[in-house]
Amino acid sequence: MTKKLKTGVIGLGRIGQIHLSNLVHHMPDAEVIIASDVSEESHAFAYNLGVKNVTTDAYEVINHPEVEAIIICSPTPFHVPYTVAAAQQKKHVFCEKPLDVTIEAILAAEKAVADNGVKLMLGFNRRFDANFSNVRSLVEKDKIGDPHILRITSRDPAPPPVEYLKISGGIFLDMSIHDFDMARYIVGSEVKEVFVKGDALIHPEIKEFGDIDTAVIVLTFENGAIGVIDNSRKAVYGYDQRLEIFGSKGMAKAENNTTDSLIHFDSNGGHSALPLHFFLERYETAYRVCLKSFIDCVLHDHPSPVDAHDGLMATAIGIAAMKSLTEGRVVQINEILELTHA
Repeated sequence: MTKKLKTGVIGLGRIGQIHLSNLVHHMPDAEVIIASDVSEESHAFAYNLGVKNVTTDAYEVINHPEVEAIIICSPTPFHVPYTVAAAQQKKHVFCEKPLDVTIEAILAAEKAVADNGVKLMLGFNRRFDANFSNVRSLVEKDKIGDPHILRITSRDPAPPPVEYLKISGGIFLDMSIHDFDMARYIVGSEVKEVFVKGDALIHPEIKEFGDIDTAVIVLTFENGAIGVIDNSRKAVYGYDQRLEIFGSKGMAKAENNTTDSLIHFDSNGGHSALPLHFFLERYETAYRVCLKSFIDCVLHDHPSPVDAHDGLMATAIGIAAMKSLTEGRVVQINEILELTHA
């Protein structure tokens, strides 16, 4: 009989429900033992999926004697405390991004995981999108040659409520962090420096708490490549997710996913489907593949495909981006890391 990984899920909000549903419906080598959420209203979702043990206390999940791996989908401030507690209980951890918004906390989580010999994987699901992973494969196989220019377009269809933006950690740690991880993943090199121009062009009022909603970010990589990311919280035509890598031997790009590839031409021009509405639709399969990769790495003792170092570097780039925006200058990633160690 095939061994099943016994899991517990913390957080039953939008992303927690995605992971719980995937565990129940698409992961035959995993079993959900217990789930938690502070809001009892969300418990019905778990019960309806057949999860019999649901609680408001996350530590009941972490301390449950049968649970071998914890899926953390709580708000960001709880990611590191839950990760450290789980590691101390010798439980493996899958944690949603970002691991934390401070370097110090991420280093604490990394140490706890290493000290207790457990695996930690972060939910940077875009790495597991077929289009993007195929582009990365071309880079690895030297089909592009030496990477020279990376272009990432990442625009949401509509901004979240201002109330959420006040506590999100800012655009760079809430939204752009996916693009920072994708940039490192595609180019295969660490980011050396960051320069940002941005403004609040959609919600001017968010300037009051130091945030923006529109940005162009220039990255310089240690291997000499240059990356350009453009972010917007509001693209009226849908969820705009495109990527291009250009190098000494050629170029590869991934376009938007749409409901179909039909293009209709008439006297008014060409007509095609808009990009898929938002991340739930666009990355539905990637979420599944990402979680399956975690289960496989635990059951077969493989290295985590997205570990604490990846979370550390994505957050460091995010902090550097905000520093660049506020100070109007190029910021070295080592500035951020050295400040922490100092």
